[in-house]
Amino acid sequence: MSAPCEVAVKAGSGSPMSLFERYLTVWVLLCIVAGIVLGQLAPVAFQALGRVQIAQVNLPVGVLIWVMIIPMLVKVDFGAVHEVRQHVRGIGVTLFVNWLVKPFSMALLGWLFIRHLFAPLLPAGRIDSYIAGLILLAAAPCTAMVFVWSRLCNGDPLFTLSQVALNASIMVVAFAPIVGLLLGISSIHVPWGTLFTSVVLYIIVPVILAQLWRKGLLSKGQAHFDVTMERIGPWSISALLVTLVLLFAFQGSAIIEKPLIIALLAVPILIQVFLNSSLAYLLNRMVGEKHSVACPSALIGASNFFELAVAAAISLFGFESGAALATVVGVLIEVPVMLLVVQVVNGSKAWYENGAGS
Repeated sequence: MSAPCEVAVKAGSGSPMSLFERYLTVWVLLCIVAGIVLGQLAPVAFQALGRVQIAQVNLPVGVLIWVMIIPMLVKVDFGAVHEVRQHVRGIGVTLFVNWLVKPFSMALLGWLFIRHLFAPLLPAGRIDSYIAGLILLAAAPCTAMVFVWSRLCNGDPLFTLSQVALNASIMVVAFAPIVGLLLGISSIHVPWGTLFTSVVLYIIVPVILAQLWRKGLLSKGQAHFDVTMERIGPWSISALLVTLVLLFAFQGSAIIEKPLIIALLAVPILIQVFLNSSLAYLLNRMVGEKHSVACPSALIGASNFFELAVAAAISLFGFESGAALATVVGVLIEVPVMLLVVQVVNGSKAWYENGAGS
């Protein structure tokens, strides 16, 4: 693992990969087991939690989701958007893959694998919900974790910061229309009011709160900001893990009946990761971008803002939905798969630089 880049740290990109992040797949697996066991032992208690709602929003989940998302968004410096002009080609590739390829390719993969090839092995009544979860996962580009992946491949810190800030800005206005469009194309009905409410609750409001918090922290100095970010670093993953325990407490019966579901849902996610990371990497090579730009561009094209995807799936379809389960599968495979992509781009640096621009 490479040392953290000083510029990235000063830009607010976050600390090196924490223990929670490094072993995220292990924690998720433990949460699956814990949730299933607890759900079978105390179903009444979890059903009671599911009924704690305000305006059709589950209160415990709403609190957990804000704890998940806001610390991630505090790291995002929207002031870095102006840096995009330094790497117009790399930013162009990033935007093309993230917004014109990634969501639509996932909708296609969901249609191919979930609705057709794997349909006989899946619960018939949940096919649409699984596809919806996959679309939600692909429609939310990664934010904070991209800084970690970029650092592991010596990515340009200013490019990484600017592409994250730009993606987050676009996500505020593009997430709902793209999700609504693809769900409609996939013949999946979702109330637009509910979708926009989710965007307000889980994107717009957290962005505003996070940026106000960020401004307050930085007013006390960079050192204070860095110390605070290190202190609250485990909040997001911890809240995510508690949410997963609740989710699998509701999902337990379906998983026990058909444990193969998780493996089947992982197939289109894996294909999408390798497809989009390869496409972004090769396009950057073709347009002559530096390797230090191509790497974070490829990595943000492959990874997802899974905290938002989980939040939106639960809000739109509920704890017990196939959509919620599909987004969690994305969480399960995120770290090991992204570390593999990092290894590939690092190992191919000589090949990349010999043919950049050809």
